[in-house]
Amino acid sequence: MSKHTVTMTVNGTKYTREIESRLLLVHFIREDLELTGTHIGCDTTNCGACTVLMDGFTVKSCTVFAMTANGKSIETIEGVAQNGALHPLQEGFWEKHGLQCGYCTPGMIMSAKHLLSNNPNPTEDEIRWGLSGNLCRCTGYNKIVEAVQYAAEKMSAEQEQDA
Repeated sequence: MSKHTVTMTVNGTKYTREIESRLLLVHFIREDLELTGTHIGCDTTNCGACTVLMDGFTVKSCTVFAMTANGKSIETIEGVAQNGALHPLQEGFWEKHGLQCGYCTPGMIMSAKHLLSNNPNPTEDEIRWGLSGNLCRCTGYNKIVEAVQYAAEKMSAEQEQDA
């Protein structure tokens, strides 16, 4: 097996590891770094449970080689809460009952985080489009949309307060 050294920053911490060239990013995150919030659902990019942010963009880590993350910044669900406080998206999923089994939730939150970073006040249709790469088999999506709307409103209010 061909081995390569990779260095990446995951949730603000820099890691250097020797890995096989065929190692997928999702396995690097879950097995090498023991960050198990990123889920494996389908291995074909259909479900979005493995969604993480790479340099601020969503990627489905089940089909991305870990080598391609060399030198990049990765954010997983474990990096979303700050200083022990839930991110407004996490709070929104809790308050608006945007989850049932919770399996899709990490990927949904990462996709929604990307959406809100580019569009802080999305319409319902824009939220649905922004989450269209993520599947939920439990909720029917309405509560997930409400959770993202909750987060957008809270984040907007926090920005107004800081101004």
